Amino acid sequence: MKTVPDDYYRGPDDYRVVLTKEAPRMSIPRGGGQMRINLDWRSSETFPVDLDLCCLWELTDGSRGCVQALGDKFRVPKDGADPVIMLDRDERWGGSGGETMIIDMAQVHLIRRILVFAHIFDGVPNWAAAGGVTTVFPVSGPPIEVVLDDANPRARVCAVFMLHKVGEELGIRREMRYFSRGHRGMDAAYQWGLSYRAGRKTYH
Repeated sequence: MKTVPDDYYRGPDDYRVVLTKEAPRMSIPRGGGQMRINLDWRSSETFPVDLDLCCLWELTDGSRGCVQALGDKFRVPKDGADPVIMLDRDERWGGSGGETMIIDMAQVHLIRRILVFAHIFDGVPNWAAAGGVTTVFPVSGPPIEVVLDDANPRARVCAVFMLHKVGEELGIRREMRYFSRGHRGMDAAYQWGLSYRAGRKTYH
């Protein structure tokens, strides 16, 4: 009888890898095409919460920035037909598919590192109650899942996982670090070196 490792689980229609504290990393299979990263969560009238799927990015040419709905920073580069990273939309209350970020794996050679994070833009900062789940859908291979289940009552930002170059491929490493100082605290921890100011966003 074939046994299934602890960091896998079989759902009704799929086979997923779950990154855990004990098994936090793996390589992402190569292949051209689009890799999707989805964030979905629970929200209700009694517990309204607006989560944002975001990332800090650094390319091999040394350029750095942030993709997020706040400030309407939806793609890198900002202009051009073929973005390396693109956020599809800003879903306000979750429950209808959430938000999805797309990475063009045909341009993986341009990527140095990407820190994918979630931001509680509005609502009570209770990650466990929100039930957020990030799922990476590689071009090939099973989906990769990280669950946001901490009950930290002060942190509005959670660094979920890091994508980084491993030779010609991308590696993924579970982070799950919560920051009460928000973007600035996370930036300092990962030494990204960006400047931040108050921003607004338009719901799409």
